[in-house]
Amino acid sequence: MSTARVAVAGAIVAALALTACGPENDDTAAPPPATATAQPTAQPTATATATAQPTTTATTTTQPTTTAKPSSPAPAGKRQVVGPMTAGGLAKTIGQDAVSDVAVDPGEMRDNMHMVLANYDRPGQTSGRRILLIAVDNIPEDPAKRREHLWRGMIDYALQNGSTGTPTTATPFAAGPLGGSLECLKLPEAPTTDVVCGWSDASTAGVALFPRTTPAEAAALFAKMRGDIEK
Repeated sequence: MSTARVAVAGAIVAALALTACGPENDDTAAPPPATATAQPTAQPTATATATAQPTTTATTTTQPTTTAKPSSPAPAGKRQVVGPMTAGGLAKTIGQDAVSDVAVDPGEMRDNMHMVLANYDRPGQTSGRRILLIAVDNIPEDPAKRREHLWRGMIDYALQNGSTGTPTTATPFAAGPLGGSLECLKLPEAPTTDVVCGWSDASTAGVALFPRTTPAEAAALFAKMRGDIEK
């Protein structure tokens, strides 16, 4: 081979070597893309929130209480009891059906005291159990104590003569224009049954047995009867 051909071949080899080292293969020509570094995600801070618990308030249920309306007591020694033929619109029982014996112990009776013991009929009544009344005046001791004495005697009488059951707590009712106090109780546990009512003021006391009624009805009727019995 001639010297000229050798020089040309060397030039071609050198040119190819330069081409192979061009910018496409140069690591510095295009820097590698930056790698995105994931920033740490801030975790939410758990904040303790105090939840107010509802406050439980104890509620006291007040039971309804029946209270007698206030009224002025009768002047001591100024009133007496009588046995009228009509009391509170009820007719006094007469004839063979009238009460003939002292059915309830009235307690100590003195010369200046009066006692009323009578049966009264409801309108149209001709038979059956009547309303039984006993009352006294010019009482030497506390009239409320005399009423309790009459009350116990009336309950014993009722339980021996048709009433049944155990007496319950007495309920106060309006005493009416004559003042004092008036209370009633029913004997057995039933909506409609026998009721015993009693009144007392500064100098008098009385009780009555009302067959087959309610305490409220008996109290209203007893207050009317008292207006004709206590003078």
